Amino acid sequence: MIQNLNKLSFAEFGTVLSDRSENHGFPTQDGWTQVTQTLTAEQMRVYRANDPVFLDFEEGMTVLVVTQGDKTRCFYLDKPVCISPGIQFAAVPYLQQCKVRACFRTGDAPVPIAPFVQPTDFKISRKLTVGNVYTVFYQEKEKGFIFKGEKHQVLELTYVDKGQLHSVADGADYLLQQGDMMIYSANQWHMQYADEQSAPCFVTVSFDMEVGDLTPLFNRRFTMSAAEAELLKKMMAEAETENEYSGSMILCLLEQLLLQLLRSACGTTQQRLRTPAALRAENEMIEHALRYVAEHICERLSVGVVAKEVGVSASHLTALFHKNLQIAPGEYIRRSKLEESKLMIKDGNMNFTQIAQALNYSTVHHFSRQFKEKYGITPSEYARAIK
Repeated sequence: MIQNLNKLSFAEFGTVLSDRSENHGFPTQDGWTQVTQTLTAEQMRVYRANDPVFLDFEEGMTVLVVTQGDKTRCFYLDKPVCISPGIQFAAVPYLQQCKVRACFRTGDAPVPIAPFVQPTDFKISRKLTVGNVYTVFYQEKEKGFIFKGEKHQVLELTYVDKGQLHSVADGADYLLQQGDMMIYSANQWHMQYADEQSAPCFVTVSFDMEVGDLTPLFNRRFTMSAAEAELLKKMMAEAETENEYSGSMILCLLEQLLLQLLRSACGTTQQRLRTPAALRAENEMIEHALRYVAEHICERLSVGVVAKEVGVSASHLTALFHKNLQIAPGEYIRRSKLEESKLMIKDGNMNFTQIAQALNYSTVHHFSRQFKEKYGITPSEYARAIK
């Protein structure tokens, strides 16, 4: 089963690097060789090197398979890593192909030791309704968190276990209470955030389909029945159990959950309303604004700058945010920058002055003051707490 790549889960195989550091943490001095290669299923091989090997994805969804002794693990390669000497490894395209970048000591390239097995040997697959399950994560967030948004080729289910969560898809804000869920379609841009008083816990499951149409489930908020919630609870339990039947159980449980939701959605007489043209235009402007903030978080942002990018006045943008997201655009920018600063502190590659400069704060004191107002502790106290 594919695991989330982090420092703890990957520790016995190597080191997870920071993609914010220079050259993504790859060596830049003489004596190292870098190569970039596009991989397909026909080119997959298992490698081993006597020295550390640095690896990062460039394009496409990529799986890193590592083996030490009789232990094999599969990780979703979404950040650079340094693989320890002697570890057997293979970079595998999740879909048709992927592009990876590798760095190794000149003259000591990784040696292919065996052809690789087909992706079906480690993907969770079933020739029924659900094709593959990619992630099953339980997330615990602090009050007022903001996830700046993404889109990807797979579908994603979000279920709120505790608290409440704002789920924004196609520019429309869906407030999910405890027990609520929604599903994002493939390549649908979405972001999530919580109100200042809410610290939500929620489940995310990403997957794709072999057979079936989930269109009736998209852009809808569902309140889960006790039976449906129990299916999701069993899925989480199976995700934490390493046993030869866990993957198949997850597929079966997810398929059953989706079938129940489809049966409920198709059996109701309540029809989904068509989005009026004016509301659709508002949603597009909101999504444009959210994307712009996410992509330019390290620049000097203001309500006026974002409004100009969207093509409306600052007062109009403020009204749109209040009406549709229940948050002021200035507050959204502030919280987004602070969330980004936490990631930078966790990386540990910059001091607080450098972080403040990178995020375009006027002074490090201004940054520290806003950080403490938001999280109740100073950046220094936060850095010590996460060590």
